[in-house]
Amino acid sequence: MSPLGIVAALAEEADILGPATAKRSRIRTLSDGTLVAVSGIGADAARHAAESLVAAGVSGLASWGVAGALDPELGAGDLLLPKQVIAPDGAGILTTPAWRERLAVNLPPKLVPSGATLLTNPTAIATVADKARAWRSTGAGAVDMETLAIGRVAIARELPFIAVRAIVDTATDLLPHAVMAATRDGQVRIGRLLRELVGAPTEVGGLLRLARRYRRAKRTLAAVARAGLAQSA
Repeated sequence: MSPLGIVAALAEEADILGPATAKRSRIRTLSDGTLVAVSGIGADAARHAAESLVAAGVSGLASWGVAGALDPELGAGDLLLPKQVIAPDGAGILTTPAWRERLAVNLPPKLVPSGATLLTNPTAIATVADKARAWRSTGAGAVDMETLAIGRVAIARELPFIAVRAIVDTATDLLPHAVMAATRDGQVRIGRLLRELVGAPTEVGGLLRLARRYRRAKRTLAAVARAGLAQSA
C-alpha cells in the first residue's frame, strides 16, 4: 500500500507527527510508513515539497501545521479542517470530504474542528486591520501561505487531499515585526529574530504571547497526530 504524504512548512511542526525512522533530504519516513516533507515557508516551497512526495509514490497529500485566524470566533489552539482552500481572488479547491470526516470522527470529543474556508496568501497577514479586511473580502476563517499550492498538486495528480491547521495568532493579534523579519526567507532564523528584538524591545510582550499561543496550537496538532491522520486517509 502506498504511503500518505504530509507537507509541513517547519521542522518543529513535522516533529509533532512523531520521530522519523529514516531521513532523505527533506523527506522523513515515520514508523507507519508515512512520508513527511519539510518544505519551508511559502507556496513555491510547499509545491516543490508536494511534488517530491508525489514522485515518491504517495497515495494522498495533507497540509499540516499552523494558521492565523481571520474569523474573530476562532481562538488560539482551535482546529481547522477546511472544506475549501482559496486564493485571494476567491479561486480555490475542495478538500476530500471522506478523509476529512473520518479524521473528525477519530478526534477526541473535546476537539471539535471547524470546517471554515482557509485562505492561502502570498504573504503573512500581520495587522488586525488587514486580517479584518481579508475576512470581509474572502469569507475565509483563517490564513496560511502553503496549503493551496499543496492542494493543487494533489488535484493535478488526482490524489486525496486534506488540510490540518491549528490556530496560532487570533484575528485580534498583531504579528510582531520581529517574527515577520525572522521568517522572510522561508525559514525561522533565531539569530535574526534576536537581532530584531534588540532593535525593538517593545515587541517582546507580543512575542511571548505568540509563543504561548503556539504551544496551544502544538497541543492541538499533537492530539490530531495521536488520533491517526494516516489511518483516517
